[in-house]
Amino acid sequence: MKKINLAISGCLGRMGQQLIKSSKSNKNFKLVTLTENKPVIKKIVGIKLDLNTEQAFKKTDVIVDFTVPKCTLDILKIASKLKKRVVIGTTGFTQKEEGLIKKYSKKIPILKAGNMSLGVNLLMYLTEITSKSLNDEYLSKVFEVHHKHKKDYPSGTALMLGKGIANGKNKNFYNLIGNKFLNKKSFPYGEKINFNSIRKGEIIGEHEVAFSSGKEIIKLNHEAFDRALYSDGALTAAKWLINKKPGLYSMRDLLNFK
Repeated sequence: MKKINLAISGCLGRMGQQLIKSSKSNKNFKLVTLTENKPVIKKIVGIKLDLNTEQAFKKTDVIVDFTVPKCTLDILKIASKLKKRVVIGTTGFTQKEEGLIKKYSKKIPILKAGNMSLGVNLLMYLTEITSKSLNDEYLSKVFEVHHKHKKDYPSGTALMLGKGIANGKNKNFYNLIGNKFLNKKSFPYGEKINFNSIRKGEIIGEHEVAFSSGKEIIKLNHEAFDRALYSDGALTAAKWLINKKPGLYSMRDLLNFK
């Protein structure tokens, strides 16, 4: 089988570094392009770092992007012109930016996930089922813990889980977003979905969804121990995307959850 030419944007970031590591041991890929959004004179695994340009992505089949929203949108603009596939692991998009991603997906195949882990995507699926099964007496909240270097909060995964709650209720997620707390020891349930984010140490990721009726509490949770979990998932997504038509896909499509 011909190897897939892979580009990694945000290659100096934590996930970028992990993706480089995972791609070296994955026989499906040939790493051809590494980019950053500012000039860096450096070589990694014999590849010279590039800026996000048409020239940089010309030889690639698929771009895996773990950067920041502005950078992701720049990459999508180039990718749609070159007809390249893009896997997006970037989080923190506004509603308007989400709309732009949808627009680009009419031209190219895009797989976007706030989390690339199989377990987390299963957790989202279970969250949706639980939310759908419980009546409006049950209030909900989402709790997450990440390492002290993570700047955005709530995490993309926490927002994904919040979306799972909203989908289960058949409601618009953006209308259901409640308070967003940072480093609180405890936080309340709400009619809207409240979020609490803890930033400490080098924790890779912990997420919990809780529902309460006042008479009982139901909790669903997931804990990640190894960052390779996310990079392996992103590469699985990149391989899956190769044969897809233009459209906006998720890990749920890949995993065939109905």
